[in-house]
Amino acid sequence: MSQLSFMFHMDEDALRGYLEQAVRKEISLVITDNSSSMLSMKRKGASVSIRIHRIFLSAGSDVMDEIAGFIRNSRAKTPHIRQFIRQNSSQLKRRPPRKVHIKTEGNRYDLLEMFDVINTEYFAGRVSASITWGIKGPRRVAARRTLGSYCADNNTIRINPMLDNKRIPRYFLEFIVYHEMLHADLGIRTDSGRRSMHSKEFRRREKIFAHYDRAIAWEKKKW
Repeated sequence: MSQLSFMFHMDEDALRGYLEQAVRKEISLVITDNSSSMLSMKRKGASVSIRIHRIFLSAGSDVMDEIAGFIRNSRAKTPHIRQFIRQNSSQLKRRPPRKVHIKTEGNRYDLLEMFDVINTEYFAGRVSASITWGIKGPRRVAARRTLGSYCADNNTIRINPMLDNKRIPRYFLEFIVYHEMLHADLGIRTDSGRRSMHSKEFRRREKIFAHYDRAIAWEKKKW
């Protein structure tokens, strides 16, 4: 049986008040036009900092209830949020795209398939970045920072094509994709007053990846 969903048309103060009442916590709310990270959360003591895209100001009660559930438990399932984003994708303000040649299918691995699974499992479908194999260059040993990258200007993740290889375990490539998707989701955070690409929150969430320990061990052994 379907449930009736009431549509809200809120301003920032009304949304903050609604969420605070729903979760019984003090909330710091920032409304953004960031389409690469539609909804993100950071806990600090008894309060919660929320960054949320402005399209949610007109979301229905089912979506609002899921947002409150996400604040209580960031790993909760959010099908209504994902559907709302898809239905309102035309309203998202995006920067003029730079021409990027997108190639997701490799000889061994399909990046788009991997991206979609990780996006659903870890990000509730929030990450809207494109993903592509990078341009092949000279073969050389590389540090992890060169195995993948995220460019905020065109909202694109690039993965080093040297990882499209049968010698590379799938779980390791998935970890690199997850790592770059975290950059897309979190952006540049402030850590102890300094701008940081790998903030404490980034490192905490990085370890949530199911094969984190296994991937780090393989990386240390092979690279």
